[in-house]
Amino acid sequence: MRTITKEELKKLYDKDFPLWAEINLELLKEKAYELVDWENLLEEIEDMARRHLDSAVSYLAVILEHLYKWDNFRELTMSGKEKGGLGWIVSVENARDKVARLFRKHPSLKTKLPHMLEEAWEESIYEIRQWLADLGIDPKDLKLPQSCPYTYEQAMTRDLRKELKP
Repeated sequence: MRTITKEELKKLYDKDFPLWAEINLELLKEKAYELVDWENLLEEIEDMARRHLDSAVSYLAVILEHLYKWDNFRELTMSGKEKGGLGWIVSVENARDKVARLFRKHPSLKTKLPHMLEEAWEESIYEIRQWLADLGIDPKDLKLPQSCPYTYEQAMTRDLRKELKP
């Protein structure tokens, strides 16, 4: 094992993360617990636990964004290519599939994601404002909801294909 002080190990966290991780792993395997950089190690474990939930929240944000666009901006023509938001339907379906895949891999997310609706809505509303600005519409001219106008159930199950006009 390398000889390194606890202070040197803490500094290594910012300078060479892979080496920091390798040394901490060696220390844990050797049960040299007093030398482990616990502060940063615990932060990394917390980040690992949060990473998959963050992904699920991002997918939920896409779903909410496109549901809102479907309900409020369906008649807009985007770049002359898309009318009626058919791409939004596909996007919602793809994001739901990705959430379902995350749930299969990490079942605990199923109980956590419903509680993240407002956080996902914040991401959605940011994207909606950007999209409107790109279209030349000032988002300040519209009253976009501060709180999510959809329930989690609606976000995950509403079938937009049934709402297509024949």
